[in-house]
Amino acid sequence: MPERYYEEKHFIEDISLYFEQMGLSGMAGRILGVLLISNPPEQSLTDLCEVLQTSKSAVSTSARLLDEMGLIERAPSPVPRQIYFRFTPGGWVVFMRMRLRLMASLHQIAERGLELLEGEDPALRARLQEAHDMFSLIEQELPALLGRVEAKRGIK
Repeated sequence: MPERYYEEKHFIEDISLYFEQMGLSGMAGRILGVLLISNPPEQSLTDLCEVLQTSKSAVSTSARLLDEMGLIERAPSPVPRQIYFRFTPGGWVVFMRMRLRLMASLHQIAERGLELLEGEDPALRARLQEAHDMFSLIEQELPALLGRVEAKRGIK
């Protein structure tokens, strides 16, 4: 096998491990890894199964998750009755905006916790205050950063 084959496998596994560290499916990470480096960018369900040496149900389930996360999308199929996927243009921004919404929810929960502990010892409130302050800053700064990424990449 050529060296590039092993480098590609290593890259795919690195993405998989990253996804697992985030608490997500390793299979979803593998699919994303393949779609990030595949040529052509559009890969059929069958192609993904072959590359990853796994079942169609495993790929289909994880591809659905990646689609919901905005990272991949179904692509037009050049072959009748074949399902194709590709990395979504601007997918990282979509993914980060989704994460931002999740952080905003946690920010609101931290605010409620601070209200619950109103008048309590500041040391007791410190844990929630740290979360509140961090998520406040992220909510203030990240949208502008993502907007700059979109503008630079021409993403709508």
